[in-house]
Amino acid sequence: MHALLVQIKHELTRFQATKNSIETLFIGGGTPSTVSPKLYAPIFSLLEPYLQEGCEITSEANPNSATYEWLEGMKKLGVNRISFGVQSFNANKLKLLNRAHTPQMAKEALLNAAKIGYKNLSLDLIYATLGDTKELLQNDITTAFSLPINHLSAYALTIEEGTAFETRPEMSSEQLEITEWIFQKIKEHGFEQYEISNFGTYRSKHNLGYWEYKDYIGAGAGAVGKLGTKRYYPTPVIEEYIKEPLHIKTEELSQEDMRLEKIFLGFRSCVGVAKEILSDEEKIRAATLVEEKKLSYENGLFFNTDYLLADEIALFLSS
Repeated sequence: MHALLVQIKHELTRFQATKNSIETLFIGGGTPSTVSPKLYAPIFSLLEPYLQEGCEITSEANPNSATYEWLEGMKKLGVNRISFGVQSFNANKLKLLNRAHTPQMAKEALLNAAKIGYKNLSLDLIYATLGDTKELLQNDITTAFSLPINHLSAYALTIEEGTAFETRPEMSSEQLEITEWIFQKIKEHGFEQYEISNFGTYRSKHNLGYWEYKDYIGAGAGAVGKLGTKRYYPTPVIEEYIKEPLHIKTEELSQEDMRLEKIFLGFRSCVGVAKEILSDEEKIRAATLVEEKKLSYENGLFFNTDYLLADEIALFLSS
């Protein structure tokens, strides 16, 4: 936490942060709920002058460690949104995913957060895992909507290098038909899909900031920050980060890198893609997709209506 404070001070200077210039704050990656609110207090004191009034302040939390006291302590610091890593309400699936909580713990954590007064509550569900059935997934969705949430994230299980499931690729099995079915079921509960994995009656301003290609400070081991044409990468190894929190790698983005990223991000979300960033050839292809009802066009922006086709559309335009 001390190393974080050192890096945040450095980044506030680098980003030339001014009073009320920070729109959103997100505490995540790892498990923020294992850290006492007392240890967050110096960071909140440092950031307070920079936070806009009504700033969205989110913390991720795991149901097994997000105690009533922790949730209360974080609310007193100013956190106004909690995103719970629930993954599933099926006990066997939680064991398969090596999660430390039970379905009951997840329900209690969400009900406690609502009782404490959090208005914006989100939970994550994971699909495309070994043993998933429509019945299991339907139960997860039904249970999620029986709880006081206004936002839901649905992620397909992906097998990453260096994770517990690296030696078990059979754990993940995404099928397009099931993904489409899940998205439809969530929408039937009145949650609008505003980007490829996120749904809600509430749209997270922090999530949208990435899709809108805004600048952001990334503080902590393995974080990523972006300022103009540069990306910043603190070391991902926690022990090294503690010793040298300002050991940060820089990546220079070309104008073409940024343009292509805006196209991919815009089609994966409700943000859309500005016509002005497209080449003449891409504009012609985009107009064809509008005629074919694959894209819509409004106020100088192309919008994609089916986020599952986002990458194919982006590749089609820029190939």
